[in-house]
Amino acid sequence: MILERPRFYTCNCFTTDNIFLDEYRLHVRFVSEQQFKLEYRATESEPRQRLDVTSAERVAAIKDVYQPLHPHVYHLQESYLAPEFKQILEYCQSGRATEEGLLGLLEEQAAPRVYRFPVFKKSFCEELVEELEHFEQSAAPKGRPNTMNHYGILLNELDFDEGFITPLREQYLMPLTSLLYPDCGGCCLDSHKAFVVKYDMNEDLDLSYHYDNAEITLNVSLGKEFTEGNLYFGDMRQVPVSETECSEVEHRVTEGLLHRGQHMHGALPISSGQRWNLIIWMRASQERNKLCPMCNRTPSLVEAEGFADGFTKQSEPPQNISCALT
Repeated sequence: MILERPRFYTCNCFTTDNIFLDEYRLHVRFVSEQQFKLEYRATESEPRQRLDVTSAERVAAIKDVYQPLHPHVYHLQESYLAPEFKQILEYCQSGRATEEGLLGLLEEQAAPRVYRFPVFKKSFCEELVEELEHFEQSAAPKGRPNTMNHYGILLNELDFDEGFITPLREQYLMPLTSLLYPDCGGCCLDSHKAFVVKYDMNEDLDLSYHYDNAEITLNVSLGKEFTEGNLYFGDMRQVPVSETECSEVEHRVTEGLLHRGQHMHGALPISSGQRWNLIIWMRASQERNKLCPMCNRTPSLVEAEGFADGFTKQSEPPQNISCALT
């Protein structure tokens, strides 16, 4: 029996409340100030209302003009995965898997509930970066991953979703997240947003302190050669910055960092070279349907295409699973 994929939506707050001030490298949310909303509506809301249309136009243009360098990298194969990751997965799929046992196979970081593990083989990372550079140098149109990263690639527009990211999330990551983050939707991740960001000495060097529009995030360092540029983690977004101490976490090529999306974090500047990172924001509609993680209100849904921002309309009451953002 084939289950029909639910229709996904975005929350109306994404066109009104969440604004990134590039000059100050800060996200701001002045919901109660009418003047502020009116001032920024022209720069943030109107373009976002056309995201689906412009994205569809780019997808069509990419299909017409772009010839992949390495077509095979668009389809996930187990041969791409690091042996350690496959061992971790094998344990998670065994009938004896526990959170405590899984933690023994992962490298826990100084920041709470942030875990590191090898994800891909280095040879695959090199081929994937070659493909991404080939696309970047092509005449095909490119979308900006988000308001904070100026350089990168939206992987759904490059046709990575169905053959690569979706099976990676469903078959390989959810067995881990179900054990590690049952309180954050780890057992019911049903959509994602995946993109690649690039840090270069002549482009973006770092990433400001922020939280993700996700229940759980995987951040994989793909390469190339670079120095410094570690990630740093604070506390959950509900904790005032004045009460937070940050912990620095080294980011190693081929390895991924898994963490809660609402865990505040950032990236320190690289001091040389170039770095590519694969980011997967994994979402659980069962959780975000209750409370939008970006505006902390009951979602006000807006029609959208694809996975949108991971909200769904419930045709029946949600299952009784508690996933607090803790």
